[in-house]
Amino acid sequence: MKKISILVLALMPFLFSCNSGNESKDEIEEEVTSPIVGNFGAQVDEVEILTLSQMYESLLAEGEFEGKVVGEIKEVCTKKGCWMTLDLPNGETMRVTFKDYGFFVPLNSQGYPVIIEGVATRSVTDVATLKHYAEDAGKSQEEIDAIIAPKEEYAFEAVGVIIKDNA
Repeated sequence: MKKISILVLALMPFLFSCNSGNESKDEIEEEVTSPIVGNFGAQVDEVEILTLSQMYESLLAEGEFEGKVVGEIKEVCTKKGCWMTLDLPNGETMRVTFKDYGFFVPLNSQGYPVIIEGVATRSVTDVATLKHYAEDAGKSQEEIDAIIAPKEEYAFEAVGVIIKDNA
């Protein structure tokens, strides 16, 4: 009986590690196979939506914008879907994060049309944060090491997102 108890205790770490490994695999599969189209976060009504150009003009004039914008998802965080980027009319990209990390978007939603609601701002992002974003995006070490200066950026904190059908 004592030998069986010792054997069970010795095998417990392996049993738990196998279970947690399977859960992680299931979670990853769920994220990849979850529906791409839909409303994420707060409910967004499809009224009073501006273009990215209109939002950009407001940002330049006021330094901040609050409202809804339509665009196309350029890039998504490859780890959790905790941020995405949209192309701006000036050729730069705008990073969209989600209020209080309260929701994420599907990892495979690049190229889909999107309506976002929230607040956009102009800010300066430090080198460490830029490198972190590049790592999350799956950039090469060479690309990450090439980041050596802060950058003026446009950021959008969304309370809700609608990903539209990619038709």
